Amino acid sequence: MTADEIREKAKRFLMPSVIQYYAENLAVESAAGLRVRGADGKEYLDFFGGILTVSLAHGQADVVNAVQVQVQRLSHLSTLYPNEPIVAVAELLAGMMPAETGISQSFFVASGTEADEMAVMLAMSHTGRSELIALRNGYSGRSALAQSLMGHANWRVLPQQIAGIKHAAQPDCYRCPFGLTYPNCELRCAKDLENLIQYTTTGQIAGFLAEPVQGVGGFVVPPKEYFEVAVGIVRKYGGVFIADEVQTGFGRTGEHWWGWEHFGVKPDIVTMAKGIANGLPAANCMTTPEIARSLPRSTLSTFGGSPVPMAAARATIETMQREDIRGRSKRLGTVLRDGLLAIQARFPHTIGQVRGLGLMQAIELVVDEKAGDRTPNTDLTARIFEATRRRGLLIGKGGRWGNVFRVAPPMLISEAELAEGLGILEASCAEAGAT
Repeated sequence: MTADEIREKAKRFLMPSVIQYYAENLAVESAAGLRVRGADGKEYLDFFGGILTVSLAHGQADVVNAVQVQVQRLSHLSTLYPNEPIVAVAELLAGMMPAETGISQSFFVASGTEADEMAVMLAMSHTGRSELIALRNGYSGRSALAQSLMGHANWRVLPQQIAGIKHAAQPDCYRCPFGLTYPNCELRCAKDLENLIQYTTTGQIAGFLAEPVQGVGGFVVPPKEYFEVAVGIVRKYGGVFIADEVQTGFGRTGEHWWGWEHFGVKPDIVTMAKGIANGLPAANCMTTPEIARSLPRSTLSTFGGSPVPMAAARATIETMQREDIRGRSKRLGTVLRDGLLAIQARFPHTIGQVRGLGLMQAIELVVDEKAGDRTPNTDLTARIFEATRRRGLLIGKGGRWGNVFRVAPPMLISEAELAEGLGILEASCAEAGAT
């Protein structure tokens, strides 16, 4: 099909609620390495990796080979039957968890939404309580429970929410909900959790679910002491800490396998998806044997841990280990961040902040940072976004107002490709009128 035919059929046969980028939707034909090819023949450098899901590279050879072999040998079973691919990945993941966490047991599913659902089920069954704390500006998925956990009006499509979920202030130093400045704020955003629990719950909570770096929220990085204080309060009131590593996991933030490791805390439950299988549908919820035993009834997942995605996950993780993805993301993340800071220095009025960890970086666009006007600059964001597409670069958007560019390329990107993408982004900012 031509690009126009694909766009026309998408309009006719896909629900209109399916969000698609760009004024004229980009119909994609194929991809290899860091390059995506449109159905019109144009090539694009990918700086978003299918929303951080293509963790290594498009068509990475080890993953492709593993999938080809596995689909011929055994394509599907469900979790009713253990098999080599699922137990091999479970063992690899247990080895990636720091021993002091005690986290070693997995429940595989097919999406991050399902992983978060399982985590909440475990928190409730383990504590015998039902009230949960989530964060404003957080994103948890599309199910009824995930929509209720959502701290983001843009993505809340259900008019009624599940009771018993309270939303704490987001730890966003650029847009502090209390109007304070770090570190003089004395971690007000974290300490306010105690007020939230005391005044809006029964005082006995099941848990606290949070992304170490808020993904859809615009790659918001909390103060380094935030989780230590917040999780301490949560545990004081009987809750467990669920680290949502759907976007931050698998070395994406650099130096560590998991985002929470940057903040000096230990989770009780960890959820993961996206980058686990380099683009195939796989996700997981991990916890300690004690918490895992708390589920009172049997459960299963039809597509969770299916042999083909597990073969992809095994090849992905083994490649990450071989290529030292943690060290690579730390090193190249510094190159990426320095490049974004250089762009900010050229356009200091409209680029309000550069933030992120590792190969998970963002820039927030405002009306005039120099004049103290941090009003979200959505018009400029839209112009730059279209300019990057014309110039052959794919990036993501996010934030409460959609005024944040999310830059998170596949982690096998080269320094030359980083430089190329940064050059396109800078030229696009200039073309769109950034100042």
